[in-house]
Amino acid sequence: NVRIRANDVCFKLTSVYGLSDSASKDSFFAELVSHKPTAGVAWLAFGDFNQIYRARDINKRNVNRSRINRFHATLQSCELKEIHLQNRRFTWSNDRDNPTLCKLDSFFCNADWDMTFNTHVLHALSSSLSDHCPLLLADDKGPRRPRSFKFENFWVSLPGFMEVVQKAWDERVSHTEPFLILHNKLKTTALRLSEWSKKLFS
Repeated sequence: NVRIRANDVCFKLTSVYGLSDSASKDSFFAELVSHKPTAGVAWLAFGDFNQIYRARDINKRNVNRSRINRFHATLQSCELKEIHLQNRRFTWSNDRDNPTLCKLDSFFCNADWDMTFNTHVLHALSSSLSDHCPLLLADDKGPRRPRSFKFENFWVSLPGFMEVVQKAWDERVSHTEPFLILHNKLKTTALRLSEWSKKLFS
């Protein structure tokens, strides 16, 4: 359970990674139902469900409609509804020439959570680190486009550029996963270059 200290609001948070093995799907559905909280408890379930509940959530026609229906029934049993993703239809790609596109990543909530956090907005972020699209759920009255980093080619010829990059790259990272280490180093370098540029051209 999660408690927000600022307002003492509590809710149940369930992080999901659905099994990809077809034979284990029904066990996964049953486990999800087992996590349903008692009446009156706000519930948010999110993650990679490795399963769709609507045929339109994949760009191919060869779908297992029986399994789709079973997942849909599971969500109904849990009294969960999907939080609408604002700016993207699919969240996963197999990155082939004729790609399979699918919405495997979702946020679902029950009515209590929806009413408690009634200004929530879910939108997709860009990433080149994974075949999954990262999602951001924010408490906001409307979606905000993340400010993108713009690299200027002439920076490399300015004094101090390499020092800024080297110092940013050497900053300590708390993660241990290689792709998260790389992501944070790139993010930090972009931030430090932006700060450096503002000081030069303010």
